Amino acid sequence: MKKVVLILGVYLAAAVGGATAQTQVGSTIGTFLRIEPGARGAALGNAGSALPGGVDAVYYNVGALGLLEEAAVQYSHSMWFADISHDYFAAALPVTGVGNFFVSVTALNSGEIDVRTVESPLGTGERYTVSNVALGVGFGKRITSRFAAGLQANYVTERIWTASDKMMTFNLGTTYLLSEGGARLAFSLANLGTRARYTGSGLGIQYDPDPDSYGDNSSLPAEQSTDRFPLPGLFRLGLSVPYQVSKESALLLLVEGLHPNDNSESMNLGVEWKLRRLLALRAGYQTLFQTDGELGLTLGFGVEGDLGRSRYALDYAWAGHEHLEDTHRVTMVIDF
Repeated sequence: MKKVVLILGVYLAAAVGGATAQTQVGSTIGTFLRIEPGARGAALGNAGSALPGGVDAVYYNVGALGLLEEAAVQYSHSMWFADISHDYFAAALPVTGVGNFFVSVTALNSGEIDVRTVESPLGTGERYTVSNVALGVGFGKRITSRFAAGLQANYVTERIWTASDKMMTFNLGTTYLLSEGGARLAFSLANLGTRARYTGSGLGIQYDPDPDSYGDNSSLPAEQSTDRFPLPGLFRLGLSVPYQVSKESALLLLVEGLHPNDNSESMNLGVEWKLRRLLALRAGYQTLFQTDGELGLTLGFGVEGDLGRSRYALDYAWAGHEHLEDTHRVTMVIDF
């Protein structure tokens, strides 16, 4: 246990040291995949790679899928800034003797936006939308009593008016139980895949191959070719440590190091206090030490209860942003 904590500490120290390196913010495509959907994890500073729990932990680390023992569904709605909506649905189904299967749907929509041009800065009368969708399927399995692993494939598409892109991404992760008390070490890799670019009629132009000549066709239809951009890859290394305060209450402490491919390294921190299996209060801090970070404090709560033979959890999370609006998430999870 001491060795594991030391290794994690060395990594996090290296993350802090690398935070001064040059970043590549804005250089990736499909960044909506980085919007964490679960309210529980979001309230914990999104330190979710070693998060104990059910289907809501799979987004952060698909290795958690191997630990599920019951079928479960999750629905999350995020009220993002600028009236952008983000919705997420996931379902997990254990199959005895085989493993656990998983499906997810992520959808982001901007709502209607006025088309503005240099000639018509107040709007042309047309309107467009930005919509992104990701469809995922995954499989996880408990390899030993302490170790579990998982893999997920995602089909992702983004559309801006009449231009769109399509790509495949892959997530993988593992989780390891360090002690009988419930301490966990976990790592995950998200959004692995090839580069992608936009295509579509929205990139069409009228082209004159020889503007100095008269009599030629000066309005040939053509299409602009955009660059191919990398996906927003992310490596997470996390540790969670539970502490039993009394018979009726418990604390959960989480720390996580992040290594994205388009930004500086950072840390996420979270703490959860749970009373029986009824109420949970949560707080966290995300992207600590990140260069020019916009994120910070997170807060939230959750309530749990029985639904006949099933059990539900209803969670809420608030997250602050330095220059943009605060965001809110609501999640419902039902375990069957």
